[in-house]
Amino acid sequence: MTPRLAPLLLTALVAACATPPGAINSLGMAFVQVPAGEFLMGSAESAESLAAAYPGLEPSRFEALSDEAPVHRVRLTRPFEMGRHEVTVGQFRAFLQRSGHVPESVADGTGGYGYNATYDPATSPRRDAFEGRLPRYSWQDPGFAQGDDHPVVNVTWNDAVALARWLSQQEGRVYRLPTEAEWEYACRAGGTGRYQHGNDPAGLLRVGNTFDEDAAANWPAWRERAVPGRDGHAFTAPVGSYAANAFGLHDMHGNAWEWVSDSYGEHHYAHSPTDDPTGPADGAVKVRRGGSWHTWPLYARCAFRNYNTAQTRYPLVGIRLVREIPAAR
Repeated sequence: MTPRLAPLLLTALVAACATPPGAINSLGMAFVQVPAGEFLMGSAESAESLAAAYPGLEPSRFEALSDEAPVHRVRLTRPFEMGRHEVTVGQFRAFLQRSGHVPESVADGTGGYGYNATYDPATSPRRDAFEGRLPRYSWQDPGFAQGDDHPVVNVTWNDAVALARWLSQQEGRVYRLPTEAEWEYACRAGGTGRYQHGNDPAGLLRVGNTFDEDAAANWPAWRERAVPGRDGHAFTAPVGSYAANAFGLHDMHGNAWEWVSDSYGEHHYAHSPTDDPTGPADGAVKVRRGGSWHTWPLYARCAFRNYNTAQTRYPLVGIRLVREIPAAR
């Protein structure tokens, strides 16, 4: 049985109680302090156990999860601040207006991907669920309506790094993407289950905006993969609409995939250092974590790893930032 990290969980609950002074930055982003601590990263759950929990999926889907192993102890030696929510459409717009940054989907003229009810995935060489790339789609238009309080999507890893760099320059604090280890530690928030609430996929309806019956209405062929029930959101939801985890972080499951700083290494866990791991030194693709409004429960688990090129823009992928805590003098 995986040991419980009770002291860490107690610290987490204290840290999540309130937003301290100075936790809101110049773009209106709220940050939560995440304590230093240890946790067990990854998953050793067998394909047989997962198949029982997620019936109807092909065996190959479970066999493809070997990059979640081996489970290994990670020690984060310094506390850090993490965005309470994913970066919103309104916050990203303010960044563009103040910085002059041109999002990659606009700068390269190829646009992004988007939802189109008349689009047939069978017409795409990759049978992609979304139409694109097309210039009509971008962070401003993913093919569905979004308010300023929804998570921004169709943003690249490079866009996310540009946002962090600009905030660092403007505020004199170090902003960056979380490492993969920081992200999973923050998602688990002292827990050891598949999700922040435990192991039951049905519980996702309360804690995250994943692929439920509302989303399945637009993809009826995947209806059997949906979380049972409806949350009223067929696409993205306003950030913070679901229960926070023990660290006070919202939407760690679903709403939008979140870029992390690490390059992807399929076998990196086997030789990852214990203290403050940062992933492979280089790599062709970057990791994203957490799942989205279109993600099946298997892929919204804390341990699941996904990846794309740094230039990828997609109506499921967004941003959450870390802000470093200055060393005491």
